[in-house]
Amino acid sequence: MSSPQSPQPWQLDREHSVPIHRQIEQQLRHKISSGEWPVGTRLPSQRKLAEQFGVNRSTVTQALEELASYGIVAGNKGGGTHVVNSTWNMLAANAIDWSSYVEAGAHQPNLPAIRQINEAEYQTDMIRTGTGEPGPELLPMTAIKQILNHADEQLFLGYEEPRGSLALRQQIAIHAADMGIACSPESVLIVSGALQALQLIAVGLLARPSSIVAEAPSYIQSVRVFQSAGIRVHGIEMDDQGIQLTSLQQQITQHQPGLLYTIPTFHNPTGIVMSPARRSELLELCRNQSLPLIEDDVYRELWLDELSPPPLKAKDTDGNILYLGSLSKMMTPGIRVGWIIAPEPVIQRLADIKMQTDYGSSGLSQYVATRWFADGYHQQHCEWLRAELRVRRTRLLSLLERYFGDLAQWSVPSGGFYIWLELPTHISVHRLFHLLLKEGILINPGYIYDRQSAHHIRLSYAYATMEQLDYSLNRLRRLVDQLLRVNES
Repeated sequence: MSSPQSPQPWQLDREHSVPIHRQIEQQLRHKISSGEWPVGTRLPSQRKLAEQFGVNRSTVTQALEELASYGIVAGNKGGGTHVVNSTWNMLAANAIDWSSYVEAGAHQPNLPAIRQINEAEYQTDMIRTGTGEPGPELLPMTAIKQILNHADEQLFLGYEEPRGSLALRQQIAIHAADMGIACSPESVLIVSGALQALQLIAVGLLARPSSIVAEAPSYIQSVRVFQSAGIRVHGIEMDDQGIQLTSLQQQITQHQPGLLYTIPTFHNPTGIVMSPARRSELLELCRNQSLPLIEDDVYRELWLDELSPPPLKAKDTDGNILYLGSLSKMMTPGIRVGWIIAPEPVIQRLADIKMQTDYGSSGLSQYVATRWFADGYHQQHCEWLRAELRVRRTRLLSLLERYFGDLAQWSVPSGGFYIWLELPTHISVHRLFHLLLKEGILINPGYIYDRQSAHHIRLSYAYATMEQLDYSLNRLRRLVDQLLRVNES
């Protein structure tokens, strides 16, 4: 069972007559006796507890030894410390072993590194070098405040219809037409971010057992949405033009997948843009193989050098492509507004499932998104954001040249957020991840996107400040040099 999350920070009274280790013991005991940490719960590590309490590790050890002496917790080497009893006397015979329930759950847990990243991203002093969202200073706070301050009678706070707000779907259809995609509001479903779209597709459109194919590496490997639905994900090799069609054909022949998931424009994590020729060839192959596509296009408008190629969906006259869009990258992730453009029978099916799971996305968020498009904020903000990202990209490339020009490899992205840094194969990115985490620096290791990318790091120029990235890359290079010296000795 995974370690529970604890309040940040724990409250200690250093002027109190009760010793610090006793205060820690009492707070841990309260967590257990109240049922927040039931029998079977794995406690946070001693190092983590020491950080949260702001004390030496030996103080935490003393508190845990007291609890262990009463039979409340027990630990073993490598397995951590677990709650084994919730009372001060005999073992609670009626205590529910929630750990067995947790382990039996159908949804697969995240990879350990992903769980560590998710936890670390909410630590206020952590430098986030690979986060896939705009930094706070890039969010359009003024525009959103203006929209809310001028809310009119169209602001609806009840449940929206299954497909989402008609006004927003109309705006999405207009937005899609500007990209060459012909659709009506009836073929649009509003979702709470593109990730929910993938969840709906996984449970609503694919048989069990089955599989899908996707680029390797790929964002889809860093989430467990398809795997938890009993669907395997097989990787397709890439080159600088995008998906290698020979690799795709091999996977189709071998696995007969139910669909293809692709990020053709500013791929996550590599930043690759699929060439126009490769797009045409891919569409032809998928049409001949009757293989439907999910086109994840959330980075499309983040072009920095030249306008992005038209979406695959723009050439889809057969209804073979499920198109995903989102405001998370261009506006703010917190609004949780995304959309699927697909044939109407698909939209009806997914809308039904969405109503069964959350009864519709936030009406307030949909109102803000509607006004965002209708009042011209979107285009204005996109232009400003692209200008900011161009400056940030240039500065990060300069930092990479300074610190890694003699050692690592990378390509200059033409848009999106990411630079895919490749280190020498004898450098352990896994080791670097943990060493940097201890120093308050969070990197996104390549192996969370593909096991074969164990020597890569995804860097982002969209979130951390340049000062933070300068400091982080300096520390990264020093640690790399230390590892190189160890390898040579």
